[in-house]
Amino acid sequence: MVTKANLIKNLVKELQAENLAIFAGAGLSKPAGFVDWKNLLREVAEELELDIDKESDLVTLAQYHVNSKRNNRAKINQVIIDEFSKDIGITENHRILARLPISTYWTTNYDNLIEKALNQIRKIVDVKHEPVQLLTSLRKRDAVLYKMHGDYLHPTKAIIIKDDYEKYLLNNGEFYTALRGDLLTKKFLFLGFSFADPNIDYILGKIRASYSEHHQTHYCILKRVQRFENEELADFEYRERKQKYFIDDLQRVGVDTLLVKEYSEITEILTAVEKEFKRKTIFISGAAYDFSPFSKEEVEKFIFELSKEIIKLDFRIITGFGLGIGSSVIAGAIEELLLSGKRITEDELILRPFPQTTSGEKNLAELWSAYRKDMISFAGISLFLFGNKIDGATGEIVDSNGMIEEFEISKANNCILLPVGATGSMAKKLAERVVKEELQPTISLESVTNEIADLGVLKKNILSILKSLK
Repeated sequence: MVTKANLIKNLVKELQAENLAIFAGAGLSKPAGFVDWKNLLREVAEELELDIDKESDLVTLAQYHVNSKRNNRAKINQVIIDEFSKDIGITENHRILARLPISTYWTTNYDNLIEKALNQIRKIVDVKHEPVQLLTSLRKRDAVLYKMHGDYLHPTKAIIIKDDYEKYLLNNGEFYTALRGDLLTKKFLFLGFSFADPNIDYILGKIRASYSEHHQTHYCILKRVQRFENEELADFEYRERKQKYFIDDLQRVGVDTLLVKEYSEITEILTAVEKEFKRKTIFISGAAYDFSPFSKEEVEKFIFELSKEIIKLDFRIITGFGLGIGSSVIAGAIEELLLSGKRITEDELILRPFPQTTSGEKNLAELWSAYRKDMISFAGISLFLFGNKIDGATGEIVDSNGMIEEFEISKANNCILLPVGATGSMAKKLAERVVKEELQPTISLESVTNEIADLGVLKKNILSILKSLK
């Protein structure tokens, strides 16, 4: 078994390597309001005068119903459409998974929650629910979703009865090949999956037999066996013992398990993974018309060198083109990327110039707010520098209201807040607020808040804090 801390650490590592894949079972969709497989077939079981709660082989149960209707599966097809065509909202787990840089999803579910979650954040998802679709790819796709048991909109092709499973290799063998390849090259996290599915058991067994000890190690999260009310202790211990043997067998085929007391812990784990992964990305908020007590040249050099060192520490930078600051941030980051032989991509540097005009339905202020939310959604750390501008009406130097908004968005997103008070203006006020309200109790801002005459020392202190966060 794997510990929660190690699972989070390993998942973040695989995300950074762009090597994590998700396999979703019915348990991922059930909290949204969809039925699990047992409840999907409850009405079918009643027609057979069988008790669904006493049945464990649901594939055979579905086959019994088709047999009783002289090989007519119309009833089962209708049940699939009725249950999964409901307009049900996505869960927080779906939202987190969609936000993470995951490009490969597999599922045995018929519902559309995964693609809905990806579409909501404007990711392009290429859905494959039958083998012929494997021959083509959607251009500029962000993710591919393999629905290896079909889609509720095409119930006649859904894999659900024994006949479907027995003919799966013949009719859907291309899915076997694709999944086998992904299981060999990627790290999978199985969520809401019971491993009772014959197809997955078959593929994992084949990989284990072919590659012995050299296969990938995958992960799954399962709910720990709980004692039922009024259950005999011996019966509970029996189920507990059986679960242990089941987990040992999963490890045999390369799947390490984390047991949780409640499925709500999955959301906590995914939230922690997202937070740790985002720590690699620093949002730099800054604007300066007045650079005092420093000169403009000194500040530009300071920002340039700070940006270079941040990239050197293997952080990713996201920034707008803030007045007096943005250009130096970009120049420093690009120089370091070029010197280190890296490509200038969004894996290293995300640039978001603010729109300056609009003729659409939203005014400029609304556009800028939406733009800021999108930028900061990538970040786990927000760094605030200076924060002043000239008032167009009065000609006076005033604090940057845009920095206040970026601070509030960062706070709402649970970013680590690092206002560099030593640079003055709005950054100084934000630093005082962080200390007063204890918004960042685990990080001392003293080294970057007190007045510092030497920008070289300030740069060193900022980098020291960032290193500690790594």
